[in-house]
Amino acid sequence: MNLSVLAAGAWGTALAIAFSERHRVTLWAREDDVAQTLRETRENRRFLPGHRVPESIAIATDFQAAVASAEILIIAVPLAGLRSTARALAALDLPAAVPLLWVCKGLEAGSGKLPHTVILEELGAERSCAALSGPSFADEVAAGKPTALTLAAANLDFATATARLLHGPKLRIYASDDLPGVEVGGAVKNVLAIATGISDGLGLGDNARAALITRGLAEIARFGQACGGRRETFMGLAGVGDLILTCAGDLSRNRRVGLSLAAGKTLTQILDELGHVAEGVSTAREVAQLARARGIEMPITEAVDAVLHHGLSATAAAERLLARDPKIESA
Repeated sequence: MNLSVLAAGAWGTALAIAFSERHRVTLWAREDDVAQTLRETRENRRFLPGHRVPESIAIATDFQAAVASAEILIIAVPLAGLRSTARALAALDLPAAVPLLWVCKGLEAGSGKLPHTVILEELGAERSCAALSGPSFADEVAAGKPTALTLAAANLDFATATARLLHGPKLRIYASDDLPGVEVGGAVKNVLAIATGISDGLGLGDNARAALITRGLAEIARFGQACGGRRETFMGLAGVGDLILTCAGDLSRNRRVGLSLAAGKTLTQILDELGHVAEGVSTAREVAQLARARGIEMPITEAVDAVLHHGLSATAAAERLLARDPKIESA
């Protein structure tokens, strides 16, 4: 089957490598220099160095040509580029029979909308669409290390058929029809990863990290249910699985943001040094605003938002959380 991966960042490149074992893959790069390097060296030296991109993967810079050849489209742009990419697809009058997957995680800045809502607004409800999410670092996927993901769509039959098509022995894909739940799990876990990075950077210990992950999962579930997700989804790959990986893994960009905040660096410094998008930075603001508007208690998210966007120090945020009154654990 012909797959087109739209965006040659770390995750898009990793998925192109993984799927090329069983499918014909075109990888579209927005940046001409990235495309040229990929063609000449078969390596994405800017976004995913150290991994060979197979010769079988076609490298494209012509967006229309990359789309025209696809039987499945995979949007791998950061969340900030999702709406503009969807509009570009709409302008091409893409046949409704071509299904669309996206792998970005977060809430749209300014609107607080989940990715599936953005896609719905720009491309309509006729197209089969799904989110691909779960505990995964691009570096490990590109290296062929075992990974399990969830593919979520409103239509379970479509999710099941597409998951079966893309499933492989190293990249295992499970189907779900809880689209908002899977998207919320993938979005809010990035905020919690910043919190655990702050905790680790302040030297608060493994006990504190475990508490943050556990109480953070409760926040994800409360928020996710309010967005229409099912509680059991947050006990799966797209919930607790992704949360554990992102909060504890050394490859986590969002955890690195938290570590740097604890070291006293400014957010501008951190993002300049990171060189990649850390979705938790903008997601923290959107989730905190929505939680306040809906009366959802999310103290960890509120603390992270205060550090990132309202001048609260990392130490003060930790002290604020530790000073909270104890509650019944399930609350």
